[in-house]
Amino acid sequence: MYKTIIRPLLFCFDPEKVHHFTFNLIKWMQSIPFVSSITRALYIPNDSKLKRTVFGLEFDNPVGLAAGFDKEAKLYNELANFGFGFIEIGTLTPVGQDGNPKPRLFRLPQDSGLINRMGFNNEGVEAAVERLKKRKTKVLIGGNIGKNKVTPNEKAEEDYYKTFHALYEHVDYFVVNVSSPNTPDLRALQDKEPLTKLLKMLKDEMLAMPKQKPVLLKIAPDLNNEQLDDIISIVTEVKIDGVIATNTTIDRSMLTTPPSKVKAIGAGGLSGKPVGKRSTEVIAYLHQKSNGAFPIVGVGGIYTAEDAIEKLQAGASLLQVYSGFIYEGPSMIKKICKGIVKAGL
Repeated sequence: MYKTIIRPLLFCFDPEKVHHFTFNLIKWMQSIPFVSSITRALYIPNDSKLKRTVFGLEFDNPVGLAAGFDKEAKLYNELANFGFGFIEIGTLTPVGQDGNPKPRLFRLPQDSGLINRMGFNNEGVEAAVERLKKRKTKVLIGGNIGKNKVTPNEKAEEDYYKTFHALYEHVDYFVVNVSSPNTPDLRALQDKEPLTKLLKMLKDEMLAMPKQKPVLLKIAPDLNNEQLDDIISIVTEVKIDGVIATNTTIDRSMLTTPPSKVKAIGAGGLSGKPVGKRSTEVIAYLHQKSNGAFPIVGVGGIYTAEDAIEKLQAGASLLQVYSGFIYEGPSMIKKICKGIVKAGL
């Protein structure tokens, strides 16, 4: 029903407006008595074989929701009813910002992909903290942190420091986002020296806390092998807890959408099926070259159980979805989990 009726209807309208409309609809529906219970019964996979313990946390299943969908922690309680093993909020910045000018979110139905140049639009970390204080779900919550657009890279550490401390009591793990293509010069922080410095600062801050929580790094799919070697070296040296591979790509070479349409859309990060192959390659490279030294969260182009299994076999310990959830609908998490159990993974 979702793919034959609901999705075609939603795809008739502006993607960002539909996103907000859908959020409001889900929140309203889940507030109706018994609807949340029915939703959980329909969509939550219940199989002990799906349980995972990764970087010290226990996950009911390995399929999570990637950052960018519930940026501001507005819907995580309701989204937990759809079967996610974990939900990542953000990217959050210390101070609220509007993000890039609209339109900034585009569908590529021919490629089952999305292009976005949102630009870390959010109301600021403190607004998200107030919503996280109303947490009802037991599903694990991750906090994806970044820097404000106006903050120069030489002062980026201050932004990550502030957001880390604001979120510390309210999330179960952290993700350092230096790989979005939509904030000017942000990806320069992936270079070895600034990245080592930033991650070491955050790791030292965590070690000073009463309870240790995992710190992960989210990387771009556009890094070459030499840069991936640097990532392995940094993760090993600083002893952060894992890597999320990968963010969106700036590459357009794999698209079948007419070049004129892609050119008209302009800049932005490409997600969905087009990034799936490269994401798997990055996962496999990191896993093999590091000898499985750290957990990898695989994200990029996961729409089916087969896609998920491919990522797990490449070396991922956990998975995240985003574009696939939009294209496939809420039943996809349970379908993927059934496929994982059937494959014995």
